[in-house]
Amino acid sequence: MAILDAMLNRLGDDVKHLQDGLNPDTLAAWYSKVIEDAREMAPPWLSDKINVKQDPILPLKFELDVSKRAVRYLMASIEHNAEAMPYTTRMYFLKVQESVSSEMDKALV
Repeated sequence: MAILDAMLNRLGDDVKHLQDGLNPDTLAAWYSKVIEDAREMAPPWLSDKINVKQDPILPLKFELDVSKRAVRYLMASIEHNAEAMPYTTRMYFLKVQESVSSEMDKALV
């Protein structure tokens, strides 16, 4: 019975950790870090072309505003920060990368 309790406690902790990675405050903090790093990587004339805005009503909704020329700096920043992110936050930002890549592909067609 003690083994079962330990397993259930561990499972509960794992689920809590996964949920914390998708907390709006956690995502907002990582967006800030990613945007800050992307701006540092980008040339000065592009740094103001990398922005994100969190929806005040739907806190899990973020709007990226990145010029086409600055996208590569955003992608590099996400890649650079991914290992430090919690697992679910990393998966979220990998999906952001996929979405941005998809939008860039549409723009080229």
